[in-house]
Amino acid sequence: MRKIVVGTRQSALALTQTEQVVGHLQEISRKHGLQCEFELKKIVTKGDRILDVTLSKVGGKGLFVKEIEQALFDHEIDLAVHSMKDMPWELPEGLTIGAIPLREDARDCLITQESLQLADLPQGARVGTSSLRRSSQLQHYRPDLRIESIRGNIDSRLKKLEAEGFDAILLAAAGLHRMGWKDRISAYLPTDICLPAVGQGALCIECREGDTVVQDLLHYYNDELTKLAVMAERSFLGKLNGGCQVPIGAYATIEPDASSGARMITLTGMVGLPDGTVMLKETKTGTDPEQLGHDLALLLIERGASDILDSFRGE
Repeated sequence: MRKIVVGTRQSALALTQTEQVVGHLQEISRKHGLQCEFELKKIVTKGDRILDVTLSKVGGKGLFVKEIEQALFDHEIDLAVHSMKDMPWELPEGLTIGAIPLREDARDCLITQESLQLADLPQGARVGTSSLRRSSQLQHYRPDLRIESIRGNIDSRLKKLEAEGFDAILLAAAGLHRMGWKDRISAYLPTDICLPAVGQGALCIECREGDTVVQDLLHYYNDELTKLAVMAERSFLGKLNGGCQVPIGAYATIEPDASSGARMITLTGMVGLPDGTVMLKETKTGTDPEQLGHDLALLLIERGASDILDSFRGE
């Protein structure tokens, strides 16, 4: 019997989604006779410790994964459950993505005290979000809104909605779905108004290269269509070399081509300024996810995305 220690952040959402993952892996283990038992290990990350500063000012991508990845290297855990949108483009040598399971709803959503739609928010409404990507797109769509930073776990942000007098807050729908809190959602934001973060709604199951027992187990848990969509989005992010410090969004959908039967990937990506005054957005379609992400990023670079990205890097 192989004991597999599963690493996770200690927030309520992280624990809930990790427990759901472990439940699926237990079923897979029994079904395929892999003889595995599981144990959870909670790990505090830098992003969990720093709650009074916006994500864009404390290091961006990797804030919620580095300590967990170190635990993988140190053999304290055997696999890690991450939110894919927290994952940097490049993984450390020796670690690999073992599975990307079926994606939850990738959209952002609006939570208000009075179940208002986005169009119903009053002029100058206070909207809370810690995401430059969300604030950029929302201000592009509604320049009158006052966007203010709000940090904390999903449950603490919901409490701040009323306690701190926000008219609305923005959150990823996937987290609310996984917590069983769909009833808190006032409205889903269409992707043509607010593109999700790269990988939003998807989970990343990370493990050590060469751990064949864990990799064999995770092989059965992978969802191929989700993987293709996320690969396209991450290729786009990688070519732009972006992180949480830059408003970048991307979302891929997959449909079979009617004539050839090939899986056609439609990828939309955006790069903008935080105040929403500049918003570059394009869509491309292809069959190779990595090439598609690369090509879409080049298209935005040709339109001026490099100037936006360089401004954030102080170049």
